[in-house]
Amino acid sequence: MVNKENREVRRPDGTSIHYTLSGPADGPVMALVHGWGCDRRDFDAIVEHLPRDLRVLAIDLAEHGDSRSSRDVWTMEEFGHDVVAVLEAESAGSCVVVGHSLGGAVAVETGRLLPGVVTRVVTLDALHYLSLFPAQDEHAAEALLRPFREDFAGAMRGMVEAGSPHGTDPALIDAYTEKMGAVRQPAGLRALEGLVRWDMDAALRELAQPVVVFAVRAIITQEAIDRYGDRLRIEAVDLGSHHFHVESPEATAKLLAGEMSA
Repeated sequence: MVNKENREVRRPDGTSIHYTLSGPADGPVMALVHGWGCDRRDFDAIVEHLPRDLRVLAIDLAEHGDSRSSRDVWTMEEFGHDVVAVLEAESAGSCVVVGHSLGGAVAVETGRLLPGVVTRVVTLDALHYLSLFPAQDEHAAEALLRPFREDFAGAMRGMVEAGSPHGTDPALIDAYTEKMGAVRQPAGLRALEGLVRWDMDAALRELAQPVVVFAVRAIITQEAIDRYGDRLRIEAVDLGSHHFHVESPEATAKLLAGEMSA
């Protein structure tokens, strides 16, 4: 059992970011960033399988998990500042940032904000969804957001089902729908708005660090590979659904450990 310590760092606008750290103080640093409507506990099992010499920081973004905020800005860059605050509080000299789903966008922003600290960005089924990335025009953005404004629970289930390949356990779909559907509002919807309006192409142009995408083979499209294959190292995996890091923590930990030594 890995020894863990819960910590908190405060930011402006009533923002308190909670995170869990484990591993030796002088170990290589890995920051874990959850997806929209999720929290740092999604990484608990992964941490148990990571090399013991790593210093691991599992972070709750604002208004997710234990973190709280009364801010008005819910962009991917502002979430990136949540992660930056943790890395600075821990005096991280270098770090690999790992992000799932929305957390992948946050990881890119963190790398852009801290180019001298973040050495690599690793994403778990992120950055390849063309209905979310790159930035959507106003018509496409509104088409995606309107169902969430009108029937949040129904739209939430549709989103989870879209990320669940054939054969996914219905109980898992129900569990993810319930968990993500409980995201605190209005921050949850505002964060989704921030995601669909995030300019991924512009962010990638400013990012010097390598970006790795572990994408669910049954979900990623050839169109996405053709569009981003020259800027992202895309690796297809067969480990489960969009939430494969929760379903297959040992195999995911092995992938992440490999990126630490790359």
